[in-house]
Amino acid sequence: MGKTTLVTEFAKSYDFFISLNLEKTSDKEFFEAYDDVNTIVESLLLSNNITPDQQQNTLLFIDEIQELPKAIQLLRYFFEEVPELHVISAGSLLEFAIKEVESFPVGRVEFLYLYPLNFSEYLQAINHNAAFKHLGSVPLNPIAHKILLGLFHRYAIIGGMPEVVKRDIGDGNLANLPQVYESIWATYKEDVEKYASNATERRVIRHIMETAHLYIDQRIKFQNFGNSNYRSREVGEAMRNLDAAKIIQLIYPTTDIEPPIKPNINKSPRLQFLDTGLVNYTLGIQAQLLAMEDLSNVFKGAIIPHLITQEIISLNTISSTKPHFWIREKKQSSSEVDLVYPYQNKVIPIEIKSGATGTLKSLHQFMDRTDHPYAIRIYGGEYKVENSNTIAGTPFLLMNLPYYLGTQLPKYVEYFVSNYSLSKKEE
Repeated sequence: MGKTTLVTEFAKSYDFFISLNLEKTSDKEFFEAYDDVNTIVESLLLSNNITPDQQQNTLLFIDEIQELPKAIQLLRYFFEEVPELHVISAGSLLEFAIKEVESFPVGRVEFLYLYPLNFSEYLQAINHNAAFKHLGSVPLNPIAHKILLGLFHRYAIIGGMPEVVKRDIGDGNLANLPQVYESIWATYKEDVEKYASNATERRVIRHIMETAHLYIDQRIKFQNFGNSNYRSREVGEAMRNLDAAKIIQLIYPTTDIEPPIKPNINKSPRLQFLDTGLVNYTLGIQAQLLAMEDLSNVFKGAIIPHLITQEIISLNTISSTKPHFWIREKKQSSSEVDLVYPYQNKVIPIEIKSGATGTLKSLHQFMDRTDHPYAIRIYGGEYKVENSNTIAGTPFLLMNLPYYLGTQLPKYVEYFVSNYSLSKKEE
């Protein structure tokens, strides 16, 4: 629903709009009947009562393009041979379909990645304009904290799938959402299995889709994943396909404390799921979450870190860049920081947890090794910046951000570094 709705809304800025859905046989025929783009366009214009001189004010939308790899291949010729016609295509699991394209139009197609709604987009969807305005103010006005935390609580429970948010806005009754979640998840499972190359791969993918939610925000091993007998190679290949399709994402660790951050793909990755709301539903914990004031400890403390990571991923709309977490592995002890964020010549560590700052032992390990004083904690409390010291005595600055500011992280990092130093703390 999200992609199609966005494009349809965007199309209002054009005089003419041609919308195709390649799941429909009649729409597919335009591409199957002709190989020449000019002929396809001529046929489309004629069918929609649009004259050739009007095509420069026309938007062509090719939806569900993954259903016909030939259409993906022809996109370059739309660009080269009919540049006056504006074309948008959309689809799910495109990374699977692209494998079947003989010659992909590199350099002729611009990608935009669409994720579940993040909290900022959620506030716009529910028309809470005052909360949205406060969310974007840096630093945050303390009067907005309680309201934003309450709104974030609801968002954290239902997640960001557009159809779920739309239904929740309509009646606000959690009991009416299971059918929507079931429909969304069943569609994804059905679509993914279509792209499996053999029966074994289909079984492995099905197993991962049925068990992955149990391992969110955990580091995983491919061998015997989810208490199965599947080998590392089989699970790894399926996981990488699902990662390319953005259904499950593998978040790899780094050992870097200065840019560029390089993921270590030889280490165990952390598992990230498509949408936290789907996870909550599949785990059967949504009703339980409604009664809780602080979601920090839900499902072994995994829900909030998973959601914050989901939100940070959602900020990358023009690239498929993923965040990383930091590890220091020694025989006697190991350290792990939830996320690291590159800014200028710095790598800034981010921990996602409530509780006393003295419990941030892994973050302390990072700060003892880096050459800057900036660290961030995302938690259930109010916004504040404080002077702190590691267990070893290294002084550093800790910016404490409420959970709901995940989408505002880039702004706050810039503000933090620009306005604070160990010698001068802004009042």
